[in-house]
Amino acid sequence: MTDQPMLRVRHRGPSPRVRRNRRIATVIVIVVVAALVVGAFFVFAPKDGTPAAEPSDSPTPSSTPTPTPTPTPTFPLDQFSIDDPTSPWLVVNKQRPLNPQDYAPADLVAIDIAGGGQLRAEAAGQMQALLAAYTAETGETMQSLSTYRSYSRQVDVYNGWVSQLGQEAADLTSARPGYSEHQTGWTMDLGAVPNSCALDQCFGQTSQGLWLAAHSWEYGFIIRYPDGYTPITGYEYEPWHVRYVGVALATEMHNTGVMTLEEMFGLPAAPTY
Repeated sequence: MTDQPMLRVRHRGPSPRVRRNRRIATVIVIVVVAALVVGAFFVFAPKDGTPAAEPSDSPTPSSTPTPTPTPTPTFPLDQFSIDDPTSPWLVVNKQRPLNPQDYAPADLVAIDIAGGGQLRAEAAGQMQALLAAYTAETGETMQSLSTYRSYSRQVDVYNGWVSQLGQEAADLTSARPGYSEHQTGWTMDLGAVPNSCALDQCFGQTSQGLWLAAHSWEYGFIIRYPDGYTPITGYEYEPWHVRYVGVALATEMHNTGVMTLEEMFGLPAAPTY
């Protein structure tokens, strides 16, 4: 045993001041929690009497992707040849002569119209339908100024224009032999009855010319040399000169606003030989 007495250590609890601070802190925590609960109630509670959504065991569906629209099929530009002289889509211009140059169609049919003339059978049938529709709608008629012309006939026609106008001016008005659409049997020059503006650009303002510009596509014909397209076609505006290409192609050109065969088939412009 030790000679010195043992000192007893007395353990005290927290002081009254510490206990008071703890109680205040506890009260503050309780107030803050209560405030958060009340705030959450007002934030998430249904508004304006709208019932709260019922819980669902199903997962939230994802947004459905918008289907890609099916593209409109491209018009089949390879349905007929643009080189074969028997094809209704044949493109003849100053850079694309007929092959052979003295080609003559084998199925020419006479047209029942003042002035007469011949076209290939398919074109002739559609021309008769066009003329009948025009007369039924307007009570007026048209006449033929030119239809199929043979190679030898085109020699005479072209030389006549050259004698009258000179070659440069003639080339804006008449095709050289072997380069003429009239030789294909798909083309016709139309005029008014009574005769007015025959083979003249003012024909475009006659009732016949206006009707052809608006309706010829319905029967498979186009105005082959439209106004303002001389740098492409090589010829001046000829509102009387209609070319048969078939209803399908004529309709496509009408609907798309394409005015020339050169543009339709992506061919180079042909202003000169």
